[in-house]
Amino acid sequence: MKVVILAGGLGSRLSEETALRPKPMVEIGGKPILWHIMNIYAACGFYEFVIALGYKAEVIKEYFLNFYALNNDISIDLSSGKTVIHDGNQPKWKIHLVDTGLHTETGGRLKRLAGWLDKNETFMFTYGDGVADIDVGALLQFHKAHGKLATVTAVRPPARFGRMAIEDNRVVDFYEKPEEGEGWINGGFFVLNAKVLDYIDGDKIAWEREPIEKLARDGQMASYLHRGFWSCMDTLREKNMLEDLWNSGDAPWRIWDKDEPKSNVRRASIAI
Repeated sequence: MKVVILAGGLGSRLSEETALRPKPMVEIGGKPILWHIMNIYAACGFYEFVIALGYKAEVIKEYFLNFYALNNDISIDLSSGKTVIHDGNQPKWKIHLVDTGLHTETGGRLKRLAGWLDKNETFMFTYGDGVADIDVGALLQFHKAHGKLATVTAVRPPARFGRMAIEDNRVVDFYEKPEEGEGWINGGFFVLNAKVLDYIDGDKIAWEREPIEKLARDGQMASYLHRGFWSCMDTLREKNMLEDLWNSGDAPWRIWDKDEPKSNVRRASIAI
């Protein structure tokens, strides 16, 4: 099953990091957040990715073109120019990098991927800036059980501000930043049938507006309630929070194994 990841937006709210690179390439713990997202899916057995590119697409292309060398030891003989990459435990991912336009909206990017999807294909779909400790295998089973065209993962974001209870202009109680905000929001991590592309008219359509609204009105959108960890990376504050969690050694979204059994580790040397 394919996993579609949006990676083409301008990331203007994180301009401190995105002036020179697209937001999915902003690093957490020395790795692009895109790498973290792909590992969340790979942990549940999903290895084929279609990445919708736009702003600074070349940065993402260069990263994956050089992925093998960047993530392994290298021996270089300067006298002969011979380079050997010493293979380690590399992910068995298949990645399609697809340009979907510089100013295309989220729905338009998805629509442009129609040629990469069969007409009745079920696929995963998410944003290139959000992580969670989600079991996407369980998400898929939930989607298959209800039979609708679309499933969205609903999350409860952390509250950004404290709250006050007021009666007759008098503060009667104060709540300092509760663990969860009120209500459920779109957390990405969708499961979709390719028929949802018929709900998207063109490049200027935001997935979060007309398509989702019409799917909901048609009774074709279900919600998977995720009560665990979830965070987007819209601001420098959120980026720093994720960085601190990773550096603490207790990043909740790191659901993939830290060390594979030695029997599963491939060893080789590739000469270039």
